[in-house]
Amino acid sequence: MTHPVHFDRPFFWFANVLNSLTNTVANLMPKSQSVKKNQYIWAAPGDVNAFFGLMLDNIAGLVLTVGMLASIFQFPVDFSLRYMVPGTAIGVLAGDLLFFWLAFRYAKQTGKTNVTAMPLGLDTPSTIGMVLFVIGPAFVTAKAKLIEGGMAEAGAVQAAAMDAWHIGICAIFITGLIKLLMSFGSNWVRAVFPRAGLLGSLAAIALVLIAFTQLPKIAVNPIVGFASLIVVLVTLIARGKLPFRIPGALGAVAMGCILWYLMVGTDHFAGTHLAPDLANEDSQPVWFPTEWLTVFNFSWFSSMEETVQYLPYVIPFAIATVIGGIDCAESAASVGDDFETSNVISIEAFATLIASLCGGVIQTTPYIGHPAYKAMGGRAAYTLATALFVGGAGVIGYFGLLFKFIPEAAVLPILIFIGIEITAQSFHATPRRHYAAIAIACMPALAKLVMIYVGQFVAWIDWDVVPVGPRDALQGLILHMNVLAGGFILTSLIWASTMAKIIDRRFIHASIYMAIGGFLVLFGVMHSPLDGDKMFLPWNLWVEGGPFSEAAQRVVLQFAVAYLVMALLLFALGVTLAKTNQPIVTDEEFENLEQ
Repeated sequence: MTHPVHFDRPFFWFANVLNSLTNTVANLMPKSQSVKKNQYIWAAPGDVNAFFGLMLDNIAGLVLTVGMLASIFQFPVDFSLRYMVPGTAIGVLAGDLLFFWLAFRYAKQTGKTNVTAMPLGLDTPSTIGMVLFVIGPAFVTAKAKLIEGGMAEAGAVQAAAMDAWHIGICAIFITGLIKLLMSFGSNWVRAVFPRAGLLGSLAAIALVLIAFTQLPKIAVNPIVGFASLIVVLVTLIARGKLPFRIPGALGAVAMGCILWYLMVGTDHFAGTHLAPDLANEDSQPVWFPTEWLTVFNFSWFSSMEETVQYLPYVIPFAIATVIGGIDCAESAASVGDDFETSNVISIEAFATLIASLCGGVIQTTPYIGHPAYKAMGGRAAYTLATALFVGGAGVIGYFGLLFKFIPEAAVLPILIFIGIEITAQSFHATPRRHYAAIAIACMPALAKLVMIYVGQFVAWIDWDVVPVGPRDALQGLILHMNVLAGGFILTSLIWASTMAKIIDRRFIHASIYMAIGGFLVLFGVMHSPLDGDKMFLPWNLWVEGGPFSEAAQRVVLQFAVAYLVMALLLFALGVTLAKTNQPIVTDEEFENLEQ
């Protein structure tokens, strides 16, 4: 059931004014172009909740970017706010405005009145990847070189930050171009891979990397984090109502902030130690930053050659978000909003390019929470409001206030909700017989999760003091876990798609997926043994003095052969069992096999 706009709420008063202007313009057009009988209701009460969910998700991404750079690499927060945040926010502004327009276009084409616009924001996995593998290392390397060359540390920090910014811009520009090229084949990808494969890889990202990875951060500030999480679970998951109809996402953040400042006051007056120190408490907001406008002199383009060394990190993230965009289109279609996949990917690519040209360093992507936002009752107004708020946060500068005064633990439960809701929707939208395919898709993501945490400490191990036996065992375990984690998104896609076809008794189709997987292994697109999931050319495996140890060479070849063997076995089963194993089409047919 749809809900009309109400004048007694400021948000919907604004939405109704815009809607009235739209109708007025339509009435001035020729009669044949006037508004149809089934008018698209593009703003509804659910847009309030959806807005706070999507907006806070994006703000959390910006907090994650600035906070990780500052805490891990000592990257200057002031530089991030002046140079990086505005362009990154503009990318969100452009993308959400385009998805707002796409919702109107789709509603007009289909006659539907309850279309939910596709949400867009900062891609969380590649945000972490860009910080850890591109911007942060580029800053540290440049800073070390400048100090070694005799520059004072203060000047070296600023110059190194500028160099890292330029490399980040180049990386996102290349990402946008890759996604734009891949958009032409997006419909084909959606047709080739089964829904369990697409949604399985989606569930893996949502549950393991988006939802779970927030828990350790919440554990640092558990009083705030878990209280906000309870509000999220009650309102956004269980759909309970807060007093005075306060939106759940807003209520969760408000509860976290109230508890945080109560703890701060208690610590001050009673001498307790309830509130942990915040890394961002000394930061200051930057109003109407103009430094990012230097991007339009295109001096950053000279860093393109230097950026090439980071392409093994950049390209997989670009490919992953395209697959994620396809997953998003599939997820949206599962709840009735069947957007053209190529349009979704094209808008994603365009928004990423706009972000780079304005100095952004994080790529935009369709958010995998479309079913969650539709369940909230959102239509299209929430993307418009998010576009304006996030864009303003970067360009006007009030993001600095949010970064300074909102505790991170109060925002992170929103990401947990998105992860849980998408995982649940992935199961709901998949045939029952394919549940095992979604489950197996999560396994490579679990390997990635382990390596994210283990990888932070491996470099600190002094292997010379570890006894030979334990050392060999530990190094072998780390190598094989790293290989299982490498390119986990594509691995999840291949494994889940294969499992779905096996369940359906389509063994030859399953063998094709395994053969594709083996081919990708030879290029490091899947199961790369190198740090950061770096890709490589097969013939570089044996380059003397290259990055591959003898053990890594052996593992790559073993995995490639293993996929080939699985492909041959499935093909042989498909040929020999063709007459006795008819394809399964429905859940009932599969369940009858067990009786």
